[in-house]
Amino acid sequence: MSREFPDLLNPWKAADGRRTFEGTMPLRRMRRLHELLAPQDGSGVAWQDPWFRADFGHDSQGNVTVELWVEAELPLICQRSLRPYLEPVKRHSLLAVVESVEEQELLPEDYEPVLVEQGHMALLEVVEDELLLAVPQVPRNPGVAEVDLSTDGAAPAERTTEPTRRPFEGLAGLLKQRKD
Repeated sequence: MSREFPDLLNPWKAADGRRTFEGTMPLRRMRRLHELLAPQDGSGVAWQDPWFRADFGHDSQGNVTVELWVEAELPLICQRSLRPYLEPVKRHSLLAVVESVEEQELLPEDYEPVLVEQGHMALLEVVEDELLLAVPQVPRNPGVAEVDLSTDGAAPAERTTEPTRRPFEGLAGLLKQRKD
């Protein structure tokens, strides 16, 4: 694990010094993301810590900005095969530091807000947020073909389609006759 960054930092001081922090973050410390990942033991997929780079600075309006790159291979469970696989992630984001929700409304559209409490920012949480945004709603390994969900045992080409039965189709006509 690379430790070229503090756990908590003051983003205003980092921006004033145009600081760059780079390294890897341990997946095991990302509690919110941890719940979405394939189990570490016996899954056959090795966990690799994600890499990140965060460049701090100021924009022309004086906002504290963080240009963030995150790369990872997240171990997920494919919802087609129910087997673990590695989901490649490459994200690049432009973040702006805010201290309140009201400040967020004043940001230009191309910034994603990062709410900072008590003047400190945890890089681990920022990287974890980026990875959470990258997790697909329904993880699917692109190397797995469509799964046949039929229960009749026939191959898809052998199945015949029967006409749909509509048991209440004539009910509307009967009700109309009764009203007349």
